[in-house]
Amino acid sequence: MPLDYKRQAEHDASCFVLLSDYVPSIVQEIRYFSTYNFIGDRIDGYEEPVALLTLDAARALKAVANRANVMGYRLKIFDAYRPAAAVRHFVLWGIEDLDQRMKPYFYPELEKQALFQKGYIASRSSHSRGSTVDLTLLDMASGKELDMGSPFDFFSEKSHPDCRDITEQQYANRMLLRDLMLKGGFAPIDCEWWHFTLEREPFPETYFDFPVAGGALK
Repeated sequence: MPLDYKRQAEHDASCFVLLSDYVPSIVQEIRYFSTYNFIGDRIDGYEEPVALLTLDAARALKAVANRANVMGYRLKIFDAYRPAAAVRHFVLWGIEDLDQRMKPYFYPELEKQALFQKGYIASRSSHSRGSTVDLTLLDMASGKELDMGSPFDFFSEKSHPDCRDITEQQYANRMLLRDLMLKGGFAPIDCEWWHFTLEREPFPETYFDFPVAGGALK
């Protein structure tokens, strides 16, 4: 792909949608728009606290949400499309050895460089391809998140989906989320219970870099 065309493609949001338009029942807590994340600052590229996804991924997630709703649950989204600029922010933070203010909350057992070595943070993220989502389940009766045994973005073996150093109920909750997502056509990864990518993602080679904002879709 010629360089100019590649750059144009990376900033083309025409195949993306606001997830809330397709799945009105979702709850959104876009962590990288806030300061409550593993860095402690709002992340570059997050201009609004909204979830964007490719149209294909949004349609697939709508089917997942419908099945979850019938079972008494809602989807809660922590992150969806992530601009390449945000990933660069992560990498630059990884180089800054002195900034570890959020370590007690998100990576108490690890040093910063281990977060990259162990695959918790990547220099290129599937999120930037637009069909990956970080999420959990919310119980509609109580209004509370299901207990998954570790919080979102807790970088530890305890967050691995197959970890058994948690209660049976916590493990069952993870497997419920996993089963819903697998049936919806999403694939998990082995180090984060909350992370899923549409198996038939429409842009497997493109890493987009437009901002997370509703206006980016116009």
